Amino acid sequence: MQNVMDGVRVLEVAEYTFVPSAGAVLADWGADVIKVEHPTRGDSQRGLLQVGGEDNTGQINFLMEHANRGKRSIGIDIKQAEGRALLLDLAKDCDVFLTNFLPQARQRLEIDVEHIRAANPKIIYARGSAYGTRGPEAVKGGYDSTGFWARAGSGMGAMRPGDPDPPPPPGPAYGDSMGGMTIAGGIAGALFARERTGEPSVVDISLLSTGVWAMGCGLTAAMLAVGGKFKPPSGAKFLNPLVGTYPASDGFIMLTMLQGHVYWDDLCQHLERPDLASDPRFATAEAFGENGDAAREALKEAFATKSVAEWRERLATLKGQWAPHQNLLMLQSDPQVLANDLVVDVEAGDGTSFKLVANPVQFDEAPPALRRGPESGQHTEEILLERGLAWEQIVKLKESGAIN
Repeated sequence: MQNVMDGVRVLEVAEYTFVPSAGAVLADWGADVIKVEHPTRGDSQRGLLQVGGEDNTGQINFLMEHANRGKRSIGIDIKQAEGRALLLDLAKDCDVFLTNFLPQARQRLEIDVEHIRAANPKIIYARGSAYGTRGPEAVKGGYDSTGFWARAGSGMGAMRPGDPDPPPPPGPAYGDSMGGMTIAGGIAGALFARERTGEPSVVDISLLSTGVWAMGCGLTAAMLAVGGKFKPPSGAKFLNPLVGTYPASDGFIMLTMLQGHVYWDDLCQHLERPDLASDPRFATAEAFGENGDAAREALKEAFATKSVAEWRERLATLKGQWAPHQNLLMLQSDPQVLANDLVVDVEAGDGTSFKLVANPVQFDEAPPALRRGPESGQHTEEILLERGLAWEQIVKLKESGAIN
C-alpha cells in the first residue's frame, strides 16, 4: 500500500522549501495537496534564479520540483476579502492546513489557528517557523542556513582546525529538506491521534528545533559534562585509527569501525598489507591503542595508493564499516541509491522525463510514484469546479483579481 495518505486533503499556504517540502512528502504518500499561490507571481521561490552557485533557469526548476511535486496549485489573492473567503471555504473540506507565514501575517490575513478552525473545527493546523512559537524571536523569519545550520550548531560542528570560518551548508535546502520530512511526520502523528480521539492538534516545527535535534547527541554530551569540561568534538582526532577519513588518490574513504582492533587484521588483508597485521605494535588491543598514531600513518600511506573506485571494488568484502565520500555526481549513480529507488523518473509532460529524489520513507518496499510539480495556478479552475462554483462565479473572481 503506497498511498497511505489516500483520502487526506491538505491546504498549503507556504513558500520556499522548508514547509512546502512537507507538503511534497504528503503528496508522495498519496495526499491531495492544494498549494495556494499568489495569482500573479506564484510562490516567491519561482523567481529564485540561482541557488548555492547553481543556475536555476532551466526548463526544470529544481527547487520548485523538489518541494512541490505531486501537488495541485490554485492562484488566490488572500489579501482580498473574496479570495480569503474562498480559502476558508476550501479549508472546510481539508484535513490539514499547512503554513510558514509569520504570526503577524497570519493575523493580518486572518489565516491563523482561530480563523481556520472557525471554518473547520477538526482541521489539523501545522506551522513551520524559523525559531519556534515562543520567545522574543518567534516573530522572526529565517532560512535553513541561519536557523538550522548556523544557529543550531551544525556549522561550527563541521569546522575543522585551521579553517578560517565555519563552512556553509553542503547543499541547497539542506536543513529545509530534513525539516520538511519532520513536519510530515508530525502531521502523520496528528492525523493518527485525531483518528483515535477525534481531537485535532496544532503541530509546530522549526528550523531551530530540527537543527537542535540533528545535533542532539553532541548537545546532550555537552549538557551532561561535569564542571564544564566538555570539549566540542569539532575536528577531533579519534583515538581509534579505524574511525576517520583517509585520502585515496582521487578522493576520500571514511572508516567507522568502532571496535577497531577486531577488524584490524581483515582490513590489513584487504589493503594488501599483511605486514601491518603481524606488526607487534598492533598485535594486541592494548598495543593497538597505544600506537594509534603509527597505525593511522600506515593507513594513510596505504589508502593513497589507489583511487576511490579501486577501493570500492577491493573493500566490497570488508567485514568492517566504511564508505566512500561521494560528491553529487557519484551519488546519483550509486548502486544502492539506484537499487532502492532513491531517485525516481518523473514525466515532464512533453514526452521527456527527469529524475527527482524520493522522500526516504517507503511503504511495502515500493518507491512512490512521483508527479512533477504544478505550474502556478495550474489547477485553479479544476479545484473551484470541484467545490461546486459555477463558471459565472469563476469568471467574476478572475475579473476581480481574486484568482488567476
